[in-house]
Amino acid sequence: MTSHLFDHFTRAITDPAKVFIENFDGRTVTFAQMVERSGQIAHALQKHGVETGDRVAVQVDKSPEMILLYLACVRAGAIFLPLNTAYTPAEIEYFLGDAEPRVFVCEPANREKLLPIAEKAGVRHVLTLGTANDGTLIEASSPLSGRFTDVSRGPDDLAAILYTSGTTGRSKGAMLSHENLASNARTLVSYWRFTAKDVLIHALPIYHTHGLFVATNTMLLAGGTMLFLPKLDGDAIIRLMPRATSMMGVPTFYTRLLGHSGLSREAAAHMRLFISGSAPLLAETHREWRARTGHAILERYGMTETNMNTSNPYDGDRVAGTVGYPLPDVNLRIADPETGSPIPQGEIGMIEVKGPNVFKGYWRMPEKTAAEFRPDGFFITGDMGKIDERGYVHIVGRNKDLVITGGFNVYPAEVESEIDAVPGVVESAIIGVPHADFGEGVTAIVVPKAGVDVTEKSVISAIEPRLAKFKLPKRVIFVKELPRNTMGKVQKNLLRDQYRDLYKA
Repeated sequence: MTSHLFDHFTRAITDPAKVFIENFDGRTVTFAQMVERSGQIAHALQKHGVETGDRVAVQVDKSPEMILLYLACVRAGAIFLPLNTAYTPAEIEYFLGDAEPRVFVCEPANREKLLPIAEKAGVRHVLTLGTANDGTLIEASSPLSGRFTDVSRGPDDLAAILYTSGTTGRSKGAMLSHENLASNARTLVSYWRFTAKDVLIHALPIYHTHGLFVATNTMLLAGGTMLFLPKLDGDAIIRLMPRATSMMGVPTFYTRLLGHSGLSREAAAHMRLFISGSAPLLAETHREWRARTGHAILERYGMTETNMNTSNPYDGDRVAGTVGYPLPDVNLRIADPETGSPIPQGEIGMIEVKGPNVFKGYWRMPEKTAAEFRPDGFFITGDMGKIDERGYVHIVGRNKDLVITGGFNVYPAEVESEIDAVPGVVESAIIGVPHADFGEGVTAIVVPKAGVDVTEKSVISAIEPRLAKFKLPKRVIFVKELPRNTMGKVQKNLLRDQYRDLYKA
């Protein structure tokens, strides 16, 4: 019996004694230990009643053990459901109620406040996992055998659910199959030339598709090593570069590192590849990085629902402001947003994709799933773009008002509803404004009640306990009224144009 995805990973192991993860605190996990310890955790999940198809929700800080938990879920036939560590208890309540996981794993310090929420959602077991190989999950799994017979899972069986925001409604659970993840990892290993000799600087979060699937799955399939950092740390990254060959990051990584005095051609001499994604990389950042290090950043384009869709080439021109070519086996077209009909090359339209990387649909949302796919199977990404005469894909904006900040999706109406509930606020509009560090900065345009003293600080303070930090506005702008069209709809495009230079130095 084999687990389709995990079988891909074990077949890639050529040296069981080789280090798979080296944590920032010096702890290591070899490939042999990866297999053994994920087997122990898989046994522990089964002892807590986890059966094939059950969800295991996880909200814990980054650690090697979280990766082992992910792999244990895959081996046990469960569906891994990582949750952003910034989510508040109010937000966690929605996810647990919607996904109905059998087990919820949280930080030891958060168990008491999250336990009532989990019990209300019908979660059978609440376990804990800390960052120092501690917690009740580790206590439960440590005495168990590392020999585990993987639950049989095929290519189309679900491996994970990742929640993503849209521009209407609540967060949606994107259902990713074993082959969705395996196919994309195979493609990226080949396209980006990863081998067992690669050492990846991993400073990304692992509750998000970038750090969890793009980085981790690729390195598992390549048989390489990951150097784990808990977060972006310029000093640590510069110090690790002489040992590493590659880094995956978001634009913030590169803008922050450009401000580090230690960044130079000499510091980056051992590196072969710098990859950026999850948010648009400014062409200026691309040029500055190349001038400073001699390396051209490779920008790519993906989504929670599709994994990676396009990439600038490994060999050839990495063109600033583009996301390169469609990846092998990924069909990408530019279509009329209303009809889905292909439009001429060079014209702007909706980016639609089809391939083994594209998800199976939204969890318990059949109508929403049907609405997001064309009859011929192409997924409507919501991103507007064009393909130039050289075949490079350009993303020019979104057909929806979704804000992507630091690689995270922010649903405007969710933030607006919280701001509108603040005493003294008449209404609000959330927009994304270009930001060098985050791609887009969440920005609130607020209409206050006449004669009421409402300030930027008071608005932020009022909504801070209700929303994850990445959803909080970086600026609150007060206006007398919001621009509207003849149908009364707020014209956010006008607001984006008006405040497009807000975060420029």
